[in-house]
Amino acid sequence: MSALSAASSPDRSAVAETAGAAARARARASRRLLVNALRIAFAVVVLAAWEIGTAIDPAHPDGLLIDPFNYGRPSAIARQLWTWLTDGTAQGPLWLQVATTLEEAFLGFLIGVVLGVIFGVALGRVRLLSDVFAPYIKALNAMPRVVLGSIFIITIGYGIWSKVALAVVLVFFVVFFNAFQGVREVDRVLIANARILGASERQLSTNVILPSALSWILASLHTSFGFALVIATAQATFNPSGVFAAMFILAIVAVTAEFVLTWLENRLIRWRPNAITDVHI
Repeated sequence: MSALSAASSPDRSAVAETAGAAARARARASRRLLVNALRIAFAVVVLAAWEIGTAIDPAHPDGLLIDPFNYGRPSAIARQLWTWLTDGTAQGPLWLQVATTLEEAFLGFLIGVVLGVIFGVALGRVRLLSDVFAPYIKALNAMPRVVLGSIFIITIGYGIWSKVALAVVLVFFVVFFNAFQGVREVDRVLIANARILGASERQLSTNVILPSALSWILASLHTSFGFALVIATAQATFNPSGVFAAMFILAIVAVTAEFVLTWLENRLIRWRPNAITDVHI
């Protein structure tokens, strides 16, 4: 009888483990559904209050609680988006503007990331380089980005590369400081153990330091992309609906990029024992 109990014990453990996993999966699905429902409800409440506020208020001189001339209204923003989709923007078709902006953002993002990682790792690894270039990097980082944008337009011209250069600057410093700090935060015991095992400086950089600093570097890549040209045009013509419509497109592009970067981050740091991959914002 005891032999039968011992044989059935692993089966009961497996069944209990399977049931526990299924319960956790159902709990995660329920929570995800609740979070998405609350997100949608919040957006609906805000948009409804905004729309109603621009339409009804007898105490207002114009009968409005929120002046749509300054703040627009959701219905007008939707019409502006539909106009851009069907008739295009003042600069041309909407898809062409989005493609051009994404091209500028992607080039600036790629160049800024590469330079930020290279310089961040180099200065993080070599103390002499860090001591020499630290004041210059801090001075450049302290410069207003608007001033740098004007300098790029004067020196490079009002073309794609002046916008790419500004995007490079915006991305570079974020990635640089994270890569620099990530290299400095690598466990010294881990480096010492690798040296004891005979690892060369190149092996230390590629197999120990870069993987350990990867979470810092990936955290710096959560950068949104701009839609500056359409926003600037809408502001110049005092079109608040156009401003908010362009911001809505910016938000869609930014959220899409955020999902892609989060997916990439979860895949690349899955090996970390303390990596949390089931929490998303």
